[in-house]
Amino acid sequence: MAAALYTEFGVVKGDRILIQSQNCNQMFESMFACFQLGAVWVPTNFRQTPDEVAYLAKASGAKGMICGHLFPDHVAACRKINPDLAFVIAVGKAEFGEDYDDIVARFDGKKVAVAAVEHDDPCWFFFTSGTTGRPKAAVLTHGQMAFVITNHLCDLMPGTTEKDASLVVAPLSHGAGIHQLTQVARGAKTILLPTEKFDVAEAWRLVEKWQVSNMFTVPTILKMLTEHPSVNERDHSSLRYVIYAGAPMYRTDQIHALKTLGPVLVQYFGLGEVTGNITVLPPAYHDAGNDTRLGTCGFARTGMQVAIQDDTGKEVAPGATGEICVIGPAVFAGYYDNPEANAKAFRDGWFRTGDLGHMDEAGFVYITGRASDMYISGGSNVYPREIEEKILTHPDISEVAVLGIPDPVWGEVGLAVCVARVGSTPDGDAIMAWLNGKMARYKLPKRFVFWPEMPKSAYGKIAKKLIKEELIRRNELDPPA
Repeated sequence: MAAALYTEFGVVKGDRILIQSQNCNQMFESMFACFQLGAVWVPTNFRQTPDEVAYLAKASGAKGMICGHLFPDHVAACRKINPDLAFVIAVGKAEFGEDYDDIVARFDGKKVAVAAVEHDDPCWFFFTSGTTGRPKAAVLTHGQMAFVITNHLCDLMPGTTEKDASLVVAPLSHGAGIHQLTQVARGAKTILLPTEKFDVAEAWRLVEKWQVSNMFTVPTILKMLTEHPSVNERDHSSLRYVIYAGAPMYRTDQIHALKTLGPVLVQYFGLGEVTGNITVLPPAYHDAGNDTRLGTCGFARTGMQVAIQDDTGKEVAPGATGEICVIGPAVFAGYYDNPEANAKAFRDGWFRTGDLGHMDEAGFVYITGRASDMYISGGSNVYPREIEEKILTHPDISEVAVLGIPDPVWGEVGLAVCVARVGSTPDGDAIMAWLNGKMARYKLPKRFVFWPEMPKSAYGKIAKKLIKEELIRRNELDPPA
């Protein structure tokens, strides 16, 4: 494929190639074909709409596109907005381009020289999820990725060898793709789920069949994996590391997962811009019987430095809340063609995550929430994560999201959107009474609403932007008359 891209399609060092595909071998191979030519791999999340992907094609200046055969509308939208799109290759038979496998067969045996790349040359445009405004292309470089792979092996899955096996349960376009690069570096096998829709029973069948030793996931999927009956029907004793990231995991869910899977949980905190390399919480610190550091996301990753800073960039005292900032070789090179975003993201060399938190004297970091999630009620700052943690200890609540909404008296008050556990019918007033005395009164949500399920982003995260949109759609943002 690298030879075909170079010879037939004119792809050279620095060209950007857009990838719109579900997880498959061809998608993963395309990464290495781009890297070999010094081209930039630009994967989308395949669940995005045609217009959203077209924006990514335009924003990245993509020269060509490799696209799954199920997405003809995405190709049409990209061609419409980006007339410079020189070619489209189809994964599977499609009218919009020659099939990837046919091209590989045609170029079988052909070789192309490996491009000479420097440490700071880009290899991957990692698009942010765009929870605030349009997605931005974080530029990941060859040198940065070399460090990240080494760091992942050091901090997340030490001792990984060619005897290991990894199951993919998330899109290869983002964190799971970086995780799989780590497997390739050690010669470990990777297993892809055979269906588009996440099938928990099938995932556990594959864990048993292939003796899977590690997997990368997000808290919502890990919760599904450990609460499904099939987890008790399959042998998962081969698991050594179940790595989760992308969002905080509530303590009640952690304890359930530990009791179900054993001491295998590894948490890391990090954004796409830092390819996950901010903090790590290894298995030994997930002890279900030890709540001395309840709610921590761990300590600084090897080779990285983390600081809690105030609005001026000054480091705050242990225990004080500020913005979590990070510096080190895993930090990206900046956003592509976006000087305004870069100016906001960096201060004195530090990358500003936009997450609020504090650090204890031993260096353990605690995430309070996104700066954009915080609201002010009666002049006091309220951090939703603290409230969500408390509500989730109620036996009838499975999921919760707390948002600040306008209030004529207090400025803003909390609204808690809840999903009840199966078989329970909780009442908002009863939960409010149960919470009373467990936290300061100004932190208590003033309203509770109950939904059958929580809207989630394409990455499986509970997204407050989507929740707010759904509240507006349901006409539940304002209190009933």
